[in-house]
Amino acid sequence: MPTESERLPSRVAARVYTPEITPLLQALLSTLADIDFAYESDLEVIQTSAIDEDLKQRAVEKLQQQHWERRKPYLRQIAALQHRIQPMAA
Repeated sequence: MPTESERLPSRVAARVYTPEITPLLQALLSTLADIDFAYESDLEVIQTSAIDEDLKQRAVEKLQQQHWERRKPYLRQIAALQHRIQPMAA
């Protein structure tokens, strides 16, 4: 019977991070998922509302901007983690 690593495609490599990086990365990704979920929920409310199409479009644009602004700091933190991880992976 093949082992787990033998069943995985060869292009998939398991990544193991240091103990201080793993929980931070998980927390950042979880926060981004929460932000994205809230955005999608709010977007659905706007899109299914009975308001004027022009108002709806402005509300969607504002929501998109807010969504991006909320995500930016977490994306910066992930980028910083990637810079810390790269030397370890080499």
